[in-house]
Amino acid sequence: MFTLPQKRGIEKLPMGNWLMAALFTIHYLNRAIITPLFLNPSMSPIHIGVWLMAFLFQIINGICIGGWLAAYGPVNANDWEGRVHFIQFGMMLFTAGLIGNIFHDDELREIRRAAARDQKRREAERDEKGESKSVEKVYQVPDVALFRFILYPHYFCEWLEWCGFWMIGGVGCVPARSFVINEISTMMPRAVQGKKWYVERFGKEKVGNRKAIIPGLL
Repeated sequence: MFTLPQKRGIEKLPMGNWLMAALFTIHYLNRAIITPLFLNPSMSPIHIGVWLMAFLFQIINGICIGGWLAAYGPVNANDWEGRVHFIQFGMMLFTAGLIGNIFHDDELREIRRAAARDQKRREAERDEKGESKSVEKVYQVPDVALFRFILYPHYFCEWLEWCGFWMIGGVGCVPARSFVINEISTMMPRAVQGKKWYVERFGKEKVGNRKAIIPGLL
């Protein structure tokens, strides 16, 4: 957005472009830097193939959205005219999704943090008794906020977030639309499969009437 506009003869990008770029940056500052480096108590191993596919997707997605914002989408204020209400609602949707995503992600992290604190306490007790140490994984079904209705509210909130982003860009924002479609098509099967895992591990009674990812539907 700093070099491509000049090459395309665009003197100044409209504020709407910078707004979308700022929202995109905020999401990935949290997702790629703050969360993994400062908030995650631990990280599960990931297969190199999965990491590589995710990396390639993010590169392609970033190039597509960046190119659209820099030169191939709106190029002046007139392109944003008559869209104030869509932009406002899209920003509210994006913000609600971002906050919900962060909140529900942190609830899952708190389970691991609490388990880590409990394990340290038990290890200290074993040291005093001279017993051997063991590493245990703890799994729970959260019961706060949207976790009362669905098992993967952090996925659902991320969908809301990027639907808001797409709404800001408009129906014609193909990169944002493609991003939403990719998010849904990759997260939905994982959530459905994940619900089966929850039922197998905790039982139908514990999972209750919770859906996988869409409240009341799926």
